[in-house]
Amino acid sequence: MTQADFLKSPLPAAVEMPDLDLTGPGRFYNRELSWLGFNWRVLEEAENPRVPLLERLRFLSISATNLDEFYTVRVAGLRELAHAGNATPADDGLTPAEQLVLIDEDARKLLAEQQRMLGDLRKEMQDEGICIVSRDDLTDADRTSLATDFLEQVFPVLSPLAIDPAHPFPFIANMGYCLALQLERTKDRRPLQALLPIPAQIDRFMPLPAEDGQFRFILLEDVLLLHIDSLFPGYAVKDHFGFRVLRDSDLEVEEEAEDLVREFEVALKRRRRGEVVRLTTSANAPKALRKIVMRELHVDEDEVIELDGIIGIADVAQLVMDARPDLLWPSFTPRIPERVQDHDGHMFDAITQKDMLLHHPYETFDMVVRFLNQAAADPDVVAIKQTLYRTSRNSPIVEALCAAAEEGKSVTALVELKARFDEAANIRQSRRLERSGAHVVYGFLDWKTHAKISQVVRREGTKLVTYTHWGTGNYHPITAKIYTDLSFFTCDAALGRDAAKLFNYLSGYAMPAGLENLYISPHSLKSGMLDLIEAEIEHARKGKPAQIWLKLNSLIEPDMIDALYRASQAGVKIDCVIRGICGLRPGIKGLSENIRVKSIIGRFLEHSRIICFGNGYGLPHKKARVFISSADWMGRNLNRRVETGVEIHNATVKAQIVSQIMAANLADTAQSWVMEPDGHFTRHPVPEGQFAFSCHRFFMEYPSLSGRGSAGAADVPKLTHTDD
Repeated sequence: MTQADFLKSPLPAAVEMPDLDLTGPGRFYNRELSWLGFNWRVLEEAENPRVPLLERLRFLSISATNLDEFYTVRVAGLRELAHAGNATPADDGLTPAEQLVLIDEDARKLLAEQQRMLGDLRKEMQDEGICIVSRDDLTDADRTSLATDFLEQVFPVLSPLAIDPAHPFPFIANMGYCLALQLERTKDRRPLQALLPIPAQIDRFMPLPAEDGQFRFILLEDVLLLHIDSLFPGYAVKDHFGFRVLRDSDLEVEEEAEDLVREFEVALKRRRRGEVVRLTTSANAPKALRKIVMRELHVDEDEVIELDGIIGIADVAQLVMDARPDLLWPSFTPRIPERVQDHDGHMFDAITQKDMLLHHPYETFDMVVRFLNQAAADPDVVAIKQTLYRTSRNSPIVEALCAAAEEGKSVTALVELKARFDEAANIRQSRRLERSGAHVVYGFLDWKTHAKISQVVRREGTKLVTYTHWGTGNYHPITAKIYTDLSFFTCDAALGRDAAKLFNYLSGYAMPAGLENLYISPHSLKSGMLDLIEAEIEHARKGKPAQIWLKLNSLIEPDMIDALYRASQAGVKIDCVIRGICGLRPGIKGLSENIRVKSIIGRFLEHSRIICFGNGYGLPHKKARVFISSADWMGRNLNRRVETGVEIHNATVKAQIVSQIMAANLADTAQSWVMEPDGHFTRHPVPEGQFAFSCHRFFMEYPSLSGRGSAGAADVPKLTHTDD
């Protein structure tokens, strides 16, 4: 039995770590290195033979996109601290400068591995009739076709830029990609240096003529080099290289900004002009030209990375084509819950029957949109309140809220302006909501509002009934197709009161009192979870079953980790499914021998947050205490954000979370990586011929318990699925 099956396999023997100071910083693993480890796991999927070819290419692109964001935010912040002389160590004892050295070493290896994997994938793609063609391999027909496409589709967008005293070095935006050119005038050999920005508005891979069933592409920069004479008539290219810029994308906002929206609009403009944190160049760049670019961008040698291959490898996502469905995941259509269908699609009737938990993307996110659309159109609905952290550009959620406000309902929208990289979209949405007549509030200046809540107040006879939706993910219909998240619908009066108090807090800053089933950060979520961990410790001391199951994206908050260490030492069995960053070191003798950590990387991005406590009965058990949350166990989530942790009491919903969702995650062997005490993750191979259980496939084949028409808490399906 593989060690990745946490549900059935015994705890492995704990190991000694004599070189670590387990009473000091050594008990933590570095956050940034842990994140890089997660991105290595994403990249490994690019060569997983169980993954379809173009989906492997997508994983490669995702790893590149992830790394870009990591540099523009995390590395940028560390770099700023190091340049300011800040030597304050992180929880693991490493200073900003020390972290930057380790990050640079690992990131360079990661970038080189991305190029190697792309080379392997290109060979496999060529075997499948998908080719990236070089300039040297073009036919006459290719050149003729490209000449037309260049003039019609590319030339009007280009802005060639000379570099001389009359033309100072231009600003290159974040993620801007350019060709640096050393040109020579043919009539008198006069030199000219120039830049040719490669427009992001045009696809990086331009199609070439191909036979039916074949696909041929050429890189946009190769097309530009072929047509330099159209851009610089009378000049010839003597030398060139490509470079790409990453800039500091963290935002700084004046604390006393009188108009928060206007301040964010200004800050977004500053982001585009942030300092360069990484310059990537093509290999063998001409020294003189490279030196000019470095000088003008104020980049030191250690901030330059040379790549022998394609710069900006994230763009290979453009080659993931619907035209080759045989090279993609088999199509999957999210289910409409049986209970909703039993009530002819009416959400309020379905929720009134009993609480309902939907597991996205396996159950369609459209139910969340339907809930708000029906609320907007229902004449009995008098008020709607909604938090918005991340939304899509043309958000159906915002459409529904605008429609409700225009119908005369009381609509309050809490729009979080500080949702990183979605600030501009959220500003647009807030303006639109205000125009429709909704009350728009922006929450707290110092804290992001990350909680995911909808509240609908409906007049039913002589009373008002409150329906609430509590989510673990964003109200974003696009990401909801690939993120695994939970949507909890209820008309429980106590949770309705909790939601009302929380919204009053967000809009009026009045500290909520008497919450009945809800913990919120930064006030009670952390302390509440710590109390529940201590309760498990007490159960263990009394000889009762003591157990904790955690499912989070990140676990790095030191107080929470130390509490889990104490619980482990007291005999509490702790199993963690942590997708990304984990600062806890499992399986160390005398520290964490009763803790296991795994990470699941697969077709869908694990995003739901679930916390289960055995409550003296062990897990799974109907008397366990079960929470769903919007918060990871990170300092920012527990101490500097408004987050929620909702306790689940409904027996069927609780069984669905514990015996279906968590049990399947813990039992997964097909896509699980197990964390070692040194902080690295290992994918344990499944023996030849042995069934490899995939939680994603299981969820695709079996509907959620509480969404089924007549399912009960005892009707949990066996953890299995069809096997290819």
